[in-house]
Amino acid sequence: MLKIENLVVNYGYISALRGVSLEIKENEIITLIGGNGAGKTTTLMSISNLVKKNSGSIIFNGTDIMKMEPDKIVKLGIAHVPEGRNIFKKLTVEENLIIGTITEKKMSQKDIADRCEEMFTLFPRLKERRKKPGGSLSGGEQQMLAIARGLMLRPKLLMLDEPSLGLAPIIVEEIFELMERVKKGGMTILLIEQNAMLALNVADRGYVLQNGEIVLTGTGQELLNDPEVKKAYLGI
Repeated sequence: MLKIENLVVNYGYISALRGVSLEIKENEIITLIGGNGAGKTTTLMSISNLVKKNSGSIIFNGTDIMKMEPDKIVKLGIAHVPEGRNIFKKLTVEENLIIGTITEKKMSQKDIADRCEEMFTLFPRLKERRKKPGGSLSGGEQQMLAIARGLMLRPKLLMLDEPSLGLAPIIVEEIFELMERVKKGGMTILLIEQNAMLALNVADRGYVLQNGEIVLTGTGQELLNDPEVKKAYLGI
């Protein structure tokens, strides 16, 4: 589905990505793990074309998206839920969801309403708060809203950047259960997650980023059992 080859991104004199190559197959959960500044967020932002890339290639379902405008990348079927949620706090939950369809001009009001109801089925808490301002939600509910907004266009690839950051363990569990449910529905997920143990337990495969380079790859279980990963990221 997605193939990145020799991707290089520099921020001035700083090398953020140094020849990163990875691939994602349809209906996989892939996770990127690594320390702060390893290049994980830059990888996602590169796919969405939110940062300037120096060289390399990014191919999505046979289409070169390296220099494509971000809104066109969304239309191709890539949804990016960034770290920090970035919901519209003054708008209602329902209005936030509707904004998730903004790149699709041909959707009817009925289609949009139907999609909202799908999200309310996936996230019952949001249904209870559909008329409440986004800013009145708890941190966990705001994260659910951000993910639901990303799902409104039924993307082929859902990219999640630190979905568990700052959330209570019970909410984190709910969000990871949701990931497995949407995967069963045919979704492909690219996940960045500070909790490497959780991420590798749900991932089909993972990549370990270090100083802008991929230093290790394998199935989720292979990386969970790798001595270096245990020492550096799992605290074992």
